This record gives sequence, C-alpha cells and structure tokens, in this order.
Amino acid sequence: MRTEAATDRPGSPAQLFYAFTWLALQGFGGVLAVAQRVLCEERRWLAREQFIEMLAIAQVLPGPNICNLALMVGDRFFGWRGAFAALAGMMTVPLVIVLALTAGYAHFSGVPEVSGALRGMGAVSAGLIAGTALKLLPSLRTSVLGVHAAAAFAVTAFVAVGLLRWPLVWVLAALGGTSWSLAWVRLHAQRRAGDDARG
Repeated sequence: MRTEAATDRPGSPAQLFYAFTWLALQGFGGVLAVAQRVLCEERRWLAREQFIEMLAIAQVLPGPNICNLALMVGDRFFGWRGAFAALAGMMTVPLVIVLALTAGYAHFSGVPEVSGALRGMGAVSAGLIAGTALKLLPSLRTSVLGVHAAAAFAVTAFVAVGLLRWPLVWVLAALGGTSWSLAWVRLHAQRRAGDDARG
C-alpha cells in the first residue's frame, strides 16, 4: 500500500513536460481532479498536504488554477526551467485540440445534440471537482486550522459564492485573509509553546 508522503521527484524538465502533457490530455472537464491523482498517487512527486498548500495558493492568484499549480510544481523541482516545462506541457497539446474543437463547434453549434452534449459535460465537470474535494478532505486533519474551522471556512465560501453570488475576489480576500491570520496565530502559539517546553 502506498504511503501519502512524496517519495519521488521528476528526473528532468523534459519529464515534467511529458507528465503535464499527459495530465492535460486526461483532464477533459476538470484537470485538478486528475492532477491530484497523477502528482500525489501515481508519480508521488507531492504529498497530499503539499498539493493542498499549492492548490490553495494557485486559487488565490490570478489566472487559471491548474496553470498556476503547474508553474509552482515545476519551480519546486527545477526552478524557472521546470516552471516553463510544466506550463508548456499543460498548454501546448490542449491548445491545438481546443483550436480544432472550436473550428468544429463553429460548424456544428446549431445541432441540438451538440449543445445537449456540452451541457452534459458541465455536470461531469462539477462532479469531478466535488469528487476531488471529498478525496482531499482527510488531509484537513493535519491542518493547523483544525477540521471544524476549515469546514466552517469551506461552507462559508460555498454559501457566499455559490448561493449568495458574492464576487469571488472579495470572498477570497475576506476568507483567505481571515484563515491565513488564524493559521499564523495558531502556528505562532504552537511554536511559543514548544519553546517554553524546551526551555
């Protein structure tokens, strides 16, 4: 049985390029779900906790989450060369596919079956995201925030964005800033308690 710890690393930027190309080609409708499986379970380049930390940063930065994540993973192993290789792998082949599909969609967009199929793919994408969230849920046990606080932030974010339709940037700023501050306070308290115990 595989452990959750990261036990491997890519051998070269080229390996990062091929891994992220393959990852992108598997990720129709939701690359993040595939990214977690490939990076943490198959290749074991990241522990789940590391993946969650990078994903949290990727989500608050401007731009597509998966591109931000690719840049961070590449940079982690090979600096700017790794970041460029991972991002190029994530974008090159999918760009060609999307351009071809766009041309096809422009030709067949009036066909009812095509528009119905696209609506169905939206439901699949939502399911992939929900499945990934549930799979990563056990990792919250090691969060400095604790399970209850992390769950409260998650539910609040869902209600604010999903139900109340508040602007995402303001919700991220408010909840992200609050959770970051709370985590910093708790880490500081833990460090101080450790120093007192040793002293």
